[in-house]
Amino acid sequence: MNKQSATTGLASRAPGRWRDRFYRVVAPPPTQNRPPLPATRKAGRNLPAAIGVGLVLVALIAVTLWIHKVAFLVLMSSAICLGLWELAGAVARVGVMLPLPPLWLGTFATVGAAYYLGPEAMFAAFVGTVGVSVAWRLLYDATARAIRDATVAVFAAAYLPLMAGFVALLISPPQGIWYVLVFVGITVANDVGGYAVGVLFGRHAFAPSISPKKSTEGLLGSFAFAIALALPSVLALGGQWWQGVALGILGVVAATTGDLAESLIKRDVGLKDMASTLPGHGGIMDRLDSLLLTAPVTYLLLPMGLGG
Repeated sequence: MNKQSATTGLASRAPGRWRDRFYRVVAPPPTQNRPPLPATRKAGRNLPAAIGVGLVLVALIAVTLWIHKVAFLVLMSSAICLGLWELAGAVARVGVMLPLPPLWLGTFATVGAAYYLGPEAMFAAFVGTVGVSVAWRLLYDATARAIRDATVAVFAAAYLPLMAGFVALLISPPQGIWYVLVFVGITVANDVGGYAVGVLFGRHAFAPSISPKKSTEGLLGSFAFAIALALPSVLALGGQWWQGVALGILGVVAATTGDLAESLIKRDVGLKDMASTLPGHGGIMDRLDSLLLTAPVTYLLLPMGLGG
C-alpha cells in the first residue's frame, strides 16, 4: 500500500472512530465488574489507596472553596455529571438507556438556578430537566422500553441533579462555605465512624440483604462521630445544642439511607462498584451516595433552621 492510499484509508476510518467515541460518552456500554485493589487485612479495602484518594478529594474541595463558591459548584456539578455517566453504565447492564445529554445540561441548570435564584427556580429547573429527559428518550424510540427508560431518567434527575441543587442552596448564604464544610464533615464523620468502629467491633449485620459489611456497631459509631462534629459546629454557627444533636442524628440517617440505596442499585444490576474511577473507593457514585441525601437534611437544619 502506498502512502497516499494509506492516508486516504486513515481519513475514511477517522469519522467512524470519533462517532464511536461520541456514542461511548453519551451512551456508555454496560459496566463490567473489575477486581478491586488488594485489601489491607481486615479493612476490606486498600487503605493506602483509599486514604490517598480521599486526601486528594478533600484538597480539591478546599481549593475550590478558597477560590470562589462558583468554582466549588462547577467541581460538584462535574462530579454529578460523572456520577450520571457511571449510573448510565450500571443500568445499561439491565438494558436501560439513560438520556445523558439533557441530564447533564439539567445538572448545571438546576445548580445554577438554586445558587442564583433560590429554591423555587431550582425546582423549576428540575421539572424542566425531567420534561426534556423524558421527551428526549421517547422521541428516540417511542416503545414500551422507552417508557421504562424515561421512568429511570426521572429517578436519576431526582437522585443526582436535584440533590446537588440543595448543596447550591447551602452555599449561597453569606455563611454558606461554613454550611458546606459542616455538610461534608458530617458525611465524612459518618463514613469514618462507621468504618472504624465496624472494623474494630462489628459483630451484628445491620442490613445483610443489601450491604452485608455494614454492622449495627458501625452505625452506632457513625452516630457518635457525627454528633461529635455537628454539635460544636452548630453552636459555633449560633445554633442550639439540640439542633446540633438533631443534625448529627438525621445526617447519619440520610447518609446511611443514601449508601444503602446505592448498594441496592448495584445489587440489582449485579455490580460490586459503580466504576473504578477512584482507586480504593470504586466510582465517584460510591463517594456521592452518602452526600446526596444528606444535602437536603443539612439545608433544612442549617440555613433554614438557623435563619439564614
